[in-house]
Amino acid sequence: MKKVIIIDDEPLAISVVESYLQDLPEFEIVATCLNGFEGMKAINQHLPDLIFLDIQMPKITGFEMLELIEHPPAVIFTTAFDEYAIKAFEAHATDYLLKPFSKDRFTKALSRWSEQGKLSNLIEAVALQNVPPEGQKRIVVKSGNNIRILPLDEIRYIEAYDDYIKIHIENDCFLKKQTMQQTELQLGEQYFLRVHRSFILKLNEITRIESVAKETYVAILKDKTQIPLSKTGYTKLKSALGI
Repeated sequence: MKKVIIIDDEPLAISVVESYLQDLPEFEIVATCLNGFEGMKAINQHLPDLIFLDIQMPKITGFEMLELIEHPPAVIFTTAFDEYAIKAFEAHATDYLLKPFSKDRFTKALSRWSEQGKLSNLIEAVALQNVPPEGQKRIVVKSGNNIRILPLDEIRYIEAYDDYIKIHIENDCFLKKQTMQQTELQLGEQYFLRVHRSFILKLNEITRIESVAKETYVAILKDKTQIPLSKTGYTKLKSALGI
């Protein structure tokens, strides 16, 4: 028996998936959820084999919810994305259901998932395909049992921390399991710049650049924090600041 969770803010969409699963006794629906917060709680409680997940939901998106789960289950997206976005899904050998979808299309998606097993690279690959050119507007993190939505305006710099990133805001910081490369691509370079393999800085937090040794430089932030600059980062930062 495969455990299934349906996460969608449209009750009608949930009922469609429920009706299609009625004739498939090998699948058990263990929860239905109307938003990403409920979805996270249900996933942690039931440890499903598969989730049907909408992308555009209030509070947090489907992508943001997946980023907060340590070991996410396999995913079949239910989405109203247009065909251009769908190509991103297809390129990474996963599956999606474009609303409204037929029972035949639904069954094919299940068959495809059964043949492929868990789609380990799905979340990062698809999420990066759908980042707007100017970067995303916020980062969603877990803080204990709570979820915090951090607007980019609050973020001062981001630091690599083993398999995590450490997001620094004024008088606090948060950990998120995510790579620096993914973070760099998500943020874009309009307001943030990667100046070292371990540091991404917000440009307007920098007050000056100082030399600490021959060809060794640090960026000084508004609160006096010193951030090391790699040679490439130093060059990129000077160019970004127009100096």
